[in-house]
Amino acid sequence: MTRFSFWDLALKALNGHQDWGHQWRKPDPKPEYDVIIIGAGGHGLATAYYLATEHGITNIAVLEKGWLGGGNTGRNTTIVRSNYLWEESEALYDHAMDLWQDLSQELNYNVMYSARGVMMLAHTVHDIQVFKRHVHANRLAGVQNEWLSAEEAKEFCPPLNIGRNIRYPVLGAALQRKGGVARHDAVAWGYARGADRRGVDIIQNCAVTGIRRHPDGSVAGVETSRGFIGAKKVGVVAAGHTSVVMDMAGVRMPLESNPLQALVSEPVKPCFPCVVMSNTVHAYISQSDKGELVIGAGTDQYVSYSQTGGLQITTHTVDAICELFPMFRRMRMLRNWGGIVDVTPDRSPIIGKTPVPGLYVNCGWGTGGFKATPGSGHVFAHTIARDEPHPVNAPFTLDRFRTGRLIDEAAAAAVAH
Repeated sequence: MTRFSFWDLALKALNGHQDWGHQWRKPDPKPEYDVIIIGAGGHGLATAYYLATEHGITNIAVLEKGWLGGGNTGRNTTIVRSNYLWEESEALYDHAMDLWQDLSQELNYNVMYSARGVMMLAHTVHDIQVFKRHVHANRLAGVQNEWLSAEEAKEFCPPLNIGRNIRYPVLGAALQRKGGVARHDAVAWGYARGADRRGVDIIQNCAVTGIRRHPDGSVAGVETSRGFIGAKKVGVVAAGHTSVVMDMAGVRMPLESNPLQALVSEPVKPCFPCVVMSNTVHAYISQSDKGELVIGAGTDQYVSYSQTGGLQITTHTVDAICELFPMFRRMRMLRNWGGIVDVTPDRSPIIGKTPVPGLYVNCGWGTGGFKATPGSGHVFAHTIARDEPHPVNAPFTLDRFRTGRLIDEAAAAAVAH
C-alpha cells in the first residue's frame, strides 16, 4: 500500500491522480479469527489498529453491517476536548487528547485535527460555579482549562453576542485552548487504512445476527449475514445498537439509545475561529474547513433507534445560535441528520470485560464518543489483548453499576441530557 508523501502526491499529479489504488481491501471472511470486532466505526477500527500495532495480533476481522464509518462516526459534530470533571474521565479523555496531537503522523493520513479552542459559555451564576469548579479540577489533574470573563470570551470569539438583551446573557466562559475539531471521516479512513495495511480484514455489509457460545459459556464466534465466523475473542463496539448485539449473548446492558441531531449551513468564508458550546441552551457551533457552520443539539427526550429526531430540538438549537451569534440569522441551513447515541445512567462509558468469557464491550459514550476515539481504541485493545483493563479504563467497568462506584458526569456537567 502506498505511503503518502509530498513527492508521491507530486508524481501522481502528473497523470491527474488516475492511478491511486484502493485504500483498503475488500476480503471475504475467513472461517475463524483470533479477534472479531463488531462495528467499523472510529472506535472499532482504532481498536483493531492498536491490537495490530501494539500487541502483535493481526488475525482480526472488523465486521460492519453497513459501510465503514457510516454510523455515529460519520454523523457527529467532530469536537475534540478533554475538560471533564472527574479524575477518571480526565485521564481517559486527556489520554485521547495526547494521541490526537500526532495522529496524522501516526496514521500517515491527514485527520485534519485543528486545535482552535473549545469555549463553554456560562449564562447563570450556577454555570459560573460549575465551570470554575471544572477549571480548578482540570488544573489539579494537569488538564489545560482556563476561565474567561465575558469580555475575554468576546475577544477570543468576536462573533459572540455578550449583550444583556438576550434570554441567556453570557457571563463568562471556560476555554480549553488545545481542544478543537478533527475530520470524522478521515479518522475512520486513516485507522481503516492502517489496520488493513497490517493484515486486519475489514468486512463491510456483514451484519451480526447472533453470538455463539461454547458449552462452558465462553465465546465461540458470531453468526452473520455471511455465515458463521469463529473467534477466540469478540469485542462489541456498536454504539447505539450495543444493547441489541449484547442481548445476542444474553448480556443485559444499562443503556438507553436516543437520537442526537446536528445540522450544517450553507458554506461561507472563514468567519468563526473556534468551537463554542452552551450547555444551558444546549447548542454548539464551529465552522468546517469547507466553510459550513456545524451546529449540534442535545439528545431527543425519547428513547428511539431513529436517525431523524424531533423538529422542535433543532428549532430550539437554531433559536439559541441566532441569539448568541446574530450575524448568522440570515444563514440558510444546508442539511440536517441524526445519530443514535447509547447513554449510561452516569453518562460515562463502559470499557471492559463482560460476564461472558472472551466477550468485551466498549459502549455508553453518549454524546462524547468522537473526541475519545484514539484513546478508547488504545485502551480497549489493551483490554482485549491482555484480558485485563488498561489503568486508564479500569474504573469504567460494567460492574460499577452493581457496586455503586459511578462516574457521574451527568450531574457534573449540568447538561440537559
